[in-house]
Amino acid sequence: MTASSATIALVGDRSPTVRAHGRIPLLIDALRRRDGLVLDPYWIPSTEADDLEGFDGIWIVPGSPYADREKVIAAAGVARERGIPFLGTCGGFQHAILHLARELANIADADHSEYGDHDTDVIVPLECSLVGHEGVIRYTPGTLIAKIAGVDQRLERYHCSYGIAPEFVDTLAAAGVVFGAHDEDGAPRALELPDHPFFLGTLFQPELAGDGSRAHPVIRAYAEAVVSRATAAQPA
Repeated sequence: MTASSATIALVGDRSPTVRAHGRIPLLIDALRRRDGLVLDPYWIPSTEADDLEGFDGIWIVPGSPYADREKVIAAAGVARERGIPFLGTCGGFQHAILHLARELANIADADHSEYGDHDTDVIVPLECSLVGHEGVIRYTPGTLIAKIAGVDQRLERYHCSYGIAPEFVDTLAAAGVVFGAHDEDGAPRALELPDHPFFLGTLFQPELAGDGSRAHPVIRAYAEAVVSRATAAQPA
């Protein structure tokens, strides 16, 4: 496998004002140096998020509102339908929820109130903004994220103001979305799909953990899944 073969699409509108965007290159370098996981990242603006099937991984990065939310939502769909390892953090979690609400839970008009008022806003403002906050996350035993974390709970960092409208949580769960982590009040803070090679979203931002010199376990597990897919695709 060559150093450039494990390709990931970083879907989002890159900006120097989004702290996570500055952290991601540091984490990719740390994965290479510390973990031997070589990723070849391509930053894909939301307006150009087409033809993602050829990537070994898709990561919808923070930074909403996106210039083209429908293409971002579709990016989560490509990952789900093609079995491509997927990570969605903060805004990526929110837009993955919109895809899953529309396609799995049959909420055809599911939308996000950050883009205006709609008849069915599945993503809504949180009662208390989490911008710049840290909070305790509790993991559900037996889930992918619990296995990745290796602990019962962990302090995580946020930078978001939106989450799932409570009235849709049970509907999404009934449609097959597993919420593997919750805050202290029981609100979902991570999603996964158990029948997918790796499909994980977090409302918290693992890219902001620490000082950027070591990848958060969620990001390391994602990188492992991406590299595994790329390795399997190499000619024998």
